[in-house]
Amino acid sequence: MLQDAAAHAPEPQAPEPWAEPVATALLVLADGTILEGFGIGQTGVADGEVCFNTAMTGYQEILTDPSYAGQIVTFTFPHIGNVGTNDEDLESLEAAPASGVRGTVIASAVTNPSNWRSSSHLDGWLRARGIVGITGVDTRALTARIRDQGMPNAVIANDPEGKFDREALKARAAALAPMEGLDLVPPVTSRAPSEWSETVWALGNGYGKRASGEGLKVVAIDYGVKRNILRLLAQAGCDVTVVPATTTADEILALKPDGVFLSNGPGDPAATGAYAVPVIRKLLDEKVPTFGICLGHQLMGLALGGRTVKMGQGHHGANHPVKDKTTGKVEIVSMNHGFAVDPDSLPETAVETHVSLFDGSNCGLTLTDRPAFSVQHHPEASPGPRDSHYLFERFVTLMRSGAPETAKGA
Repeated sequence: MLQDAAAHAPEPQAPEPWAEPVATALLVLADGTILEGFGIGQTGVADGEVCFNTAMTGYQEILTDPSYAGQIVTFTFPHIGNVGTNDEDLESLEAAPASGVRGTVIASAVTNPSNWRSSSHLDGWLRARGIVGITGVDTRALTARIRDQGMPNAVIANDPEGKFDREALKARAAALAPMEGLDLVPPVTSRAPSEWSETVWALGNGYGKRASGEGLKVVAIDYGVKRNILRLLAQAGCDVTVVPATTTADEILALKPDGVFLSNGPGDPAATGAYAVPVIRKLLDEKVPTFGICLGHQLMGLALGGRTVKMGQGHHGANHPVKDKTTGKVEIVSMNHGFAVDPDSLPETAVETHVSLFDGSNCGLTLTDRPAFSVQHHPEASPGPRDSHYLFERFVTLMRSGAPETAKGA
């Protein structure tokens, strides 16, 4: 029987010739350059400005940061997705998919997650949030290109069958409007006022919650605010009311705040300033203690009569050295911005307090005639180092005394 079976066995077949894997995703730059890779996340096509982020951790926080609205994030760290995703590390106020990051570019294929906090694979999480992704890209080369030539517009496409109309994608990328002049705040701001009481995360306990009505009253203007900023305000003892970006100064003043917070957010500050600057200017004139971060910092600069400029590659990462000129200390901070305040355009009453040690750009200011200060970086550290958490206590001091430490003796 064994001999009969051997006699009727099929002839060994020659192995198939090795075939090049079919690209299932493309990143098409505005100049027509096409980078091929493999799709992850949402199938379909999205577009935006391509930036790179140098953080080694916190990809979930980055991908839910509303400040990335209208952008495609390239991660320089290759092992993205290795710790999976969860329901806690979200930074946008809305847990459901919302307008924000358009796509993501990753070097290595996403592996199965290995972390006790993981509840889902990055691939499925991206699909659930409608984010188009591509892996297998030489992100070092792409980052070098952005460093040398600036942040390009691009189209990112994901098709499991690898069928693309490349000429149409090139045309779409070439026709995209530049970031200058774009107000990207309306899709990411709150739809209605709300109260915030959640405090910071602690191992074994998760997020805490404080009782309202016992602390300083802070109105946070939401231009695309991150959750951890609000948590740190609550942790510092503040009763926080979050209001939409288009809330008027009179509506804010009617809430009788002890202080006003100007949040981070996406887009060109000059475009958002069309409606935000008059509000901020009135609040400053009323001498309401004010603290701004990122876009809020830029809008404060505009309200003072200054101007903002588009940066070539921007600052995106969790390893940026910033010097606090009021103390002489150097902090390692998180950053995420493509525009900067021109310090030479500010009045004498605006004193530069922080400066980037990478390129000398302005990273903070305080006013000598009004109780207000702001920083360009992200002191909430989500993700990133916690060197700048003291700024939230500085805001509390400002509200209680009417004069920030940085303005005393300036």
